[in-house]
Amino acid sequence: MKPIIVRNIERPDAGLVQKLGEYGVATVHEAQGRTGLMLPYMRPIYPAARIAGPAVTVFCHAGDNLMIHAAIEVSRPGDVVVVTTQSESTDGMFGELLATSFRAHGIAGLIIDAGVRDVADLTAMQFPVFSKAISAQGTVKETAGSVNIDVVCAGALVHPGDAIVADLDGVVVVQRHEVAEVVRLCEERLTKEAKNRKRLRAGELGLDIYGLRAKLKALGLQYVDRNSQE
Repeated sequence: MKPIIVRNIERPDAGLVQKLGEYGVATVHEAQGRTGLMLPYMRPIYPAARIAGPAVTVFCHAGDNLMIHAAIEVSRPGDVVVVTTQSESTDGMFGELLATSFRAHGIAGLIIDAGVRDVADLTAMQFPVFSKAISAQGTVKETAGSVNIDVVCAGALVHPGDAIVADLDGVVVVQRHEVAEVVRLCEERLTKEAKNRKRLRAGELGLDIYGLRAKLKALGLQYVDRNSQE
């Protein structure tokens, strides 16, 4: 495929994406049928890191961060840059200087299926990054890739403009055209969880709340009373 940069992409409603961020990764993932979750090796570089925004996707060559620089030009405030590489990489492709440029352009954060560096500086800046690795190994700027094409990042398909939600539970992708529906499903889930939480606090068992006794019976489980003197 020839390298390309797509300048204009469709983005979901910013208010709805913000709501997804407030709900959090675990709720969003469950609400949309346990789909869209990136592999669990994608971790925040500091515990309080949280991200929610539309994806600007970047396809790079391993050890080459040229296209990350190129992506800044076509990003808008609130966007999340999502980077994947042609082959597996743990090189430190992003650091404090790139984060400074990201912040100047209002980019909300970075998801990168490779390595990052300058973690102490990024943490001090409170710039949210989720990565596969931390490595001081430097990179070059030699090979053209693409920006705003469909990519697979940490096992999840990401289209340009899809909503990205990231927190301590990981990173989840919501397809752009499904954002409104997933917000609705999250709200339903939270309402249901609030009712169940109240019942659990009152001492009810999950076995009864979730109808699990019938399942245990169907699985052939038997309750047996043993004589304490046996």
